[in-house]
Amino acid sequence: MDQPAKPDKTDTLYYEKNNFDFGSNASHGGIVRQVSCKPGSSACCWRRHGVDREIRKVMEKGINLEERRRQVPAIAAAFARRTNPERARWLAALCYLKTLGTSFMPMDLAEIALAETGNHRLSARAVSHKGALGVWQLMPYRARSHGYEPEDMADDEKCAAAAVRELLSKMDMAKGDLVRAKKLYCGVGPAANAYETKRRQFRREILDELGKLGLKEAVVKQYKAEQPS
Repeated sequence: MDQPAKPDKTDTLYYEKNNFDFGSNASHGGIVRQVSCKPGSSACCWRRHGVDREIRKVMEKGINLEERRRQVPAIAAAFARRTNPERARWLAALCYLKTLGTSFMPMDLAEIALAETGNHRLSARAVSHKGALGVWQLMPYRARSHGYEPEDMADDEKCAAAAVRELLSKMDMAKGDLVRAKKLYCGVGPAANAYETKRRQFRREILDELGKLGLKEAVVKQYKAEQPS
């Protein structure tokens, strides 16, 4: 049997046009479900199988999916202040999906996106003065080191996947210190210090959204426990 073709997700309205729902009642903990698609259609099969595979992988590791799921609406709310609601939900879902199977939480990836391109509407076409590309601002040589071409960084899904690999590489450099790894994501020196201040502000913004959604104060405090390195 032929493998179903992967949909083009560089179109930020793809999931809206294909009736995907990112609401709180969606399957897999409210992240992604396709509420109406033709049985056996390539988009339906590809998305269902891809998400199911990732979910099973994480569940086998005993990772709390609910802990991850409840971050997504808060991330989407923060993203929606910078871009349209459809794109905000899509990028928030990517933060969830691309951190599955890692030690990172969706919020870790989201705050990096906000720090990198929050002032540029989280644009997939964002290019820094140094040449960093995409929502998560990968330098071309770093994108290649993770198996992607520079032009791939305009694809949100590939850029998010590369960003996770980049953060993993920084974790090695930081000897497992996630806070330091996030700062190293930007680099070193004054620019990295300014970036880190900005990242922490965005983290607090997402935490405030979690509070508005009724997350218990004790859990919010747990997320706020991040200490400077």
